[in-house]
Amino acid sequence: MLGFNESEFSAQIASAVSLRPQIESYVDQLLAGGIDNILLVGSGGTYAQMWPYELLARQKSTMPIRAAIAAEIIESGDAQLNERTLAVFTSVSGTTDDVVRAIDYVSSQGASTIAFTGYPESPIAQKVGKAFISQPKTWPFDMQMLLLIGSILNQRGEFGDYNLVAGEMENLPDALVAVAEKAEEQAISFAEANKDTDYHFLIGGGPLWGFTYLYSMCILEEMQWIKTSRVHSAEFFHGALELLEEDTSVIIFQGEDSTRPLTDRAEEFAKRISSNVEVFDTKNYELAGFSPVSRALIAPIVLDTVMGRVSKHLERVRDHSLDLRRYYRVMEY
Repeated sequence: MLGFNESEFSAQIASAVSLRPQIESYVDQLLAGGIDNILLVGSGGTYAQMWPYELLARQKSTMPIRAAIAAEIIESGDAQLNERTLAVFTSVSGTTDDVVRAIDYVSSQGASTIAFTGYPESPIAQKVGKAFISQPKTWPFDMQMLLLIGSILNQRGEFGDYNLVAGEMENLPDALVAVAEKAEEQAISFAEANKDTDYHFLIGGGPLWGFTYLYSMCILEEMQWIKTSRVHSAEFFHGALELLEEDTSVIIFQGEDSTRPLTDRAEEFAKRISSNVEVFDTKNYELAGFSPVSRALIAPIVLDTVMGRVSKHLERVRDHSLDLRRYYRVMEY
């Protein structure tokens, strides 16, 4: 497969999943010491990747667990931020400037800090109280976040399926390789059909809303310089639907959680208007070794793998490197 190193990919996913004992041991110590709230802090894609776990906590827990934008929290603060706060950070490189500054800020307010990254000597890993290290360039961080938030909720008696889900995550490396292989045909077809498309409209909901935001802004906009709109499937009928025309490229991300009917409804309407609607649905993948409860929770990980194949083929057909930037980490701002 184009640009796919199976052994490296599998090793990265396995390295994230293998952090389970370390994460659970840390959670034991954390809860014994006492925390009142958790901040999931990120920038861009790492901020969006926090949303499924804020949602999971909102559905199951009475503990305040919420996502925060790194640059914003530095300027605006947070009334609940104190010495009984856990602040969680992620960074592939371990060097994201907004995240580095946010660690300094929340630490000054007394919060406990942890980070997930692939580089133990990076500024982010060095600044937090506890760094969990995976293989370099491991992405996404959903595996670690699901283990962390799942373990916390489990210890609080709020997530009885945690051990089932965490145990099944050991199947992720093989399952995701199979996902990548199956996704290749759709990825090639979509990329070829949309080689010259200069605008995409993206829809997703539930645990996939964060991924919808991420793929729209961090991949299509940042890495391919393509204009996009993105909307939560629950909000689609409150204004965004007016942007659809008969040739609008609509990308729909569909999962297997309780919000699926909301995305079904948006899909049905979009197909009435546009002739260019592409649905990427986790139900189309076998995911051997995963129960229904786990399938719903790992949907962002699955679609990250699927859309990784799409991204590689967009890069090819558009002759536009995914590493090319005009402004990000190029200009001062």
